[in-house]
Amino acid sequence: MSSQDVPQGAVLAVVHEPVALAPGGPLVLELRGPLGPADAETVAARLAQRHRAFGVALDSHRPGHHTLRLTPPAAGGLAALPADLLADLLAPPPPGGEILPVTGHQQTLLRAALTPAGTGTGDSSDNGGSSEGSDGSEGSDGGDGGGVEQLYWDWSGPLDVARFAAAWQSVVDRECVLRACFDWVAAPRLVLHARAEADIAVCSPAAVTWPQLLRRDRARGFALHRPGLLRLTLLAAEPGGGAGAAPPRVLLTYHPALLDERGVHLLLREFYRAYAAGGVLPGGERRPDLRDHARWLAGQDTTAARQFWARAVPPPRAATRPGRPGGATGQSGPGLLHTRLRAPETFRLRSWAALRGAAESSALHLVWALLLYRAAGVAGPLPVSFGVQLSGRDIALPGAAGIPGLLDSPLPMTVTVDPAAPLAGLLHQVRDTLLDLAAYPWASTETIRAWAPRPPAAPGPAPGLAAAPGPAAGPGLAAGPGAVAGPAAGVGPLCGAGSTLVRFDGPLVLPKVLRSELAAQGVHADTPRSAAGATGGPLTLAARHDTAGGLVLGLFHDRAQLADEDAAALHSQCVRLLRALPEFRQAQASAGQLLDLLARAAIPRMARPVPPAPHPALTVLRPGHPHADVICLVTAPGVPAGSYDLFVRGHRGPEKIVAVHGDGAPGMLPGVLHQASGPGRRLVLCGCGPGGRAAYELAQRTPHAPGTVAAVVMTGIGDAAASASALARGVRSVLTPPP
Repeated sequence: MSSQDVPQGAVLAVVHEPVALAPGGPLVLELRGPLGPADAETVAARLAQRHRAFGVALDSHRPGHHTLRLTPPAAGGLAALPADLLADLLAPPPPGGEILPVTGHQQTLLRAALTPAGTGTGDSSDNGGSSEGSDGSEGSDGGDGGGVEQLYWDWSGPLDVARFAAAWQSVVDRECVLRACFDWVAAPRLVLHARAEADIAVCSPAAVTWPQLLRRDRARGFALHRPGLLRLTLLAAEPGGGAGAAPPRVLLTYHPALLDERGVHLLLREFYRAYAAGGVLPGGERRPDLRDHARWLAGQDTTAARQFWARAVPPPRAATRPGRPGGATGQSGPGLLHTRLRAPETFRLRSWAALRGAAESSALHLVWALLLYRAAGVAGPLPVSFGVQLSGRDIALPGAAGIPGLLDSPLPMTVTVDPAAPLAGLLHQVRDTLLDLAAYPWASTETIRAWAPRPPAAPGPAPGLAAAPGPAAGPGLAAGPGAVAGPAAGVGPLCGAGSTLVRFDGPLVLPKVLRSELAAQGVHADTPRSAAGATGGPLTLAARHDTAGGLVLGLFHDRAQLADEDAAALHSQCVRLLRALPEFRQAQASAGQLLDLLARAAIPRMARPVPPAPHPALTVLRPGHPHADVICLVTAPGVPAGSYDLFVRGHRGPEKIVAVHGDGAPGMLPGVLHQASGPGRRLVLCGCGPGGRAAYELAQRTPHAPGTVAAVVMTGIGDAAASASALARGVRSVLTPPP
């Protein structure tokens, strides 16, 4: 069986039987899966190349069964397999593929995508009072890539569907980001495939309406372990083609853990170049690309950034929410509101800020800081904090401005609002803070948490699964050296849960030459618009200029935290302050005087964050035969959704099946597992993806009598059916019948 013969989506199972090892003895692993001898040799050779400290030996018994022996360094012995070695073993790269580490903001977004649904929004069929594009999300499990972004535009001019598809395929062949997917089996990684197909579908308006298409496309999500995390759907023109008929509409959907919006517009520019050239994009692969950016990022000296963030983190008392605490909204799904400042209003706002040495983006930050202060309901000065989005493309890497990918990052801006102080002082404060942040656009909330001052260490946790997988941190999703799972003590909320984000997007227009080429063929490139998407938090305020010179403000909000009525009120208040700001020309005009304009306006309400209910440490899924072995499924964020359910339903043996939840009390797990097994019963610890690594670590850390843990079964990542099948294959190889 060659690599080309491996079934698409097949998943490898690795079985480890814990035994007492002699010093320097090899660790024996059984490979159970769709690997022929040549494939197994390829896996072993890659392990030997990437992990030279280990001796690697392989014995092939038959297709689908191979024995791998890993001999640790003689000096150090073997404590446990490193995470990167487990990742290379359970998720070998595809032929011709490459692997990059996932760091910073991308790691945060990947973790959010893999966190099981239930703590955020759910199904919704009504749009409430939101504007165009605010559709109710039907939800998607995080393991399936829930949380997508959607852009759409009308196609103006003749449309050749075959040429459209060929142009996008040409872009996929040129841009490695469109051939990328994620692997999080033991450490978060970005996998670049050598080949991928453009995902393009054509729909008839007779079969689906535009709102239905938005909802269905969002509910579809993405399989994050497969390449192609961007897709396009063409809604064909209405039949007849009369003057009142709707033109073709293009829906572009992408996952925010892979691409930012500027990166998508860079890809759109390449698509239009290919379409204008007949469907073929000239030239080879883009360089620099994500690989060059990863190397540049790894070479950065973080000394100055550490020193800056040690003093610039938000204080604990900083206000971060633009609404008073309220009850449940009764709504769910993403919402979107749009308001446009006319070109003359925008010019006045820009002139007001420029006369005071600032940009209009600083005016927007000033107004948002005032709204956060107003919602806090205090008197006197108060620090406020919110996220600002930096593009990450103005770095000292030649060509970085043209790299599509996820280069932007939200960083916390903290300023002190004093209602008695002059407005100009607050404007300069937000301007100077943004300039300080711009020196470190590659920083992220993960690294900032790690660099924040920390109090003396408290006594460590009880022995057990101390680093148990959970929403904040877990096997395969650690934040990197020195990072911590949550905010450091004494540090206020950073960008993420509980905070808001302000984006000021620059102009995203096609080059004049390219627009002329398209116009010569009768095609007008319309400006894409955003549908309601994943906000990355309760609220995102996005601003950009339109083609007429006006300033468009979009408010993306989580309707479970901010109801439509409150979002509309907040949006209206923000726009009102922006329009009034140029009237405050006097040097002595204070922040409090501007806020007085909202004296009679109600302060919006925001739902109080509700933490998810903790899982029990252990759940019995099937009682089984009283003398049979015990199969223990270890859960962790990122376990393929539904894989354990399929395994339990498909298992026909007499074994008892239990599930261990990593967010239970850490010190409780060893005792719970001992009780679950009982006299004469052996444990088979199992897990798919990151659950496999968690099972391996649990076997390493749990005190047990010899022979109690019969085996650890770990699998790679696939869809639910493939993952369950791999798990069953590994379990069958180690089970013993009851006496």
